[in-house]
Amino acid sequence: MSFGPPPAGFPPVAAPAWTPPSEIEQALYEAKGRGDWAGYFGVLAQARLFFEIEKGGADATPRATYAVFGYDPRVAGGRIWAVYTEGMLPAPEPHRVFDWNRLEWFAKVWQPTDPPMIVVNPGSPCEAFLPSAPPHSAAWAQYGRQIPPRDDSMRLRTLRVGGPLHGPVAHGLACGALLCVNNGSFWNAMAWHGTGYPDERKRLNEWWGITTREQWQYYLRDLLACEQHSSVWDFALGLRRTIARDFGGHVDVGYWRQAAANVIRARSEGSVVVGEDGVTKTEPRPASEVEAHIEGVQRLIGRITRYEARMRADGVLDGNQYVSSVDAWDLGRASKMARWGLGARLGTLKEAEAAVLQAGRAAALSYKSWQDFSAGYILGRCLHFDDEEFGDWYQNMVEAHRILMSDPGSPWLTIPFR
Repeated sequence: MSFGPPPAGFPPVAAPAWTPPSEIEQALYEAKGRGDWAGYFGVLAQARLFFEIEKGGADATPRATYAVFGYDPRVAGGRIWAVYTEGMLPAPEPHRVFDWNRLEWFAKVWQPTDPPMIVVNPGSPCEAFLPSAPPHSAAWAQYGRQIPPRDDSMRLRTLRVGGPLHGPVAHGLACGALLCVNNGSFWNAMAWHGTGYPDERKRLNEWWGITTREQWQYYLRDLLACEQHSSVWDFALGLRRTIARDFGGHVDVGYWRQAAANVIRARSEGSVVVGEDGVTKTEPRPASEVEAHIEGVQRLIGRITRYEARMRADGVLDGNQYVSSVDAWDLGRASKMARWGLGARLGTLKEAEAAVLQAGRAAALSYKSWQDFSAGYILGRCLHFDDEEFGDWYQNMVEAHRILMSDPGSPWLTIPFR
């Protein structure tokens, strides 16, 4: 049985010069050109296959699947089930959303009322027509059962077409590249579908408590303003920057600790402030509260210096470098939050792109290089999650950093930071 060309009676679609969007479509295209259907289905079996779903149904019952079927005049009766690999997904639209599943699943869930044909990447040079009903579906469903273990090692994934490779938008997208490498997503996907509409909404709800457009806007604004991390981190790192300017760069850790204690004690003594509303007097803080604050900041300084020592050993920081700020932790997440909101249909493509641009501009003001930005991001992530375990929260970012600083196609090597 042939799977590749349109059904009998219709001429094949002429294939003009074509650049496959990603390695998945490249492999499908090459296998189809060889007539290697075992190879074609082997690629499909390892890929996420996206299909359109009813947005209202997904909102009402997230665990259910409400497939939307399409039309193709090349198929008898016209009804088809269109499925897409990641690089072939259409641009996001407000009321058109997608979910995904593996190849074998499509054969398992088929019902007699469903279309008789599944079309993979319809209209493209790597399209294929799969009869969806048994017993014919067994010919391609078997590849899902024979799927080898997927390679879960980190790698850089880039859209060759359909995503910017240079310019301000690409720069802003590259600010989120550490997370993209870690999560296995295309770093330059501005038209974001992520892992499908249900999963994108679930991600925002479980990790951020975001279920509405207003909540998404609030967190995005906070991230872009670098206000989603601890102000105590800013105090400690800002104090070190001041000391470094005063002493020509080198900052003794003991002096840094003592300076923090001096500043906190001075601020706790109470003051008189003259403002628009008149004179305001602040009372001195209790000594026990002040000493507890000092102890906490000095512990933080110890954590920062130990993380930086490890990052120097692991090549994230050069020998005498230190982290200037953790704004990158917020700005990198802002670059992704813009896209997560688009994937969850809480924002528009225009809004997401504007936020990505803003993240890129803010990063260029705060840091000197991609390496500096990366170190700030990694430190912020570890202060938030890792608790000096140097586990996956740290190790995964170090690996992603190494990939982005060495892969010839990395945006960190092809896009100037400033």
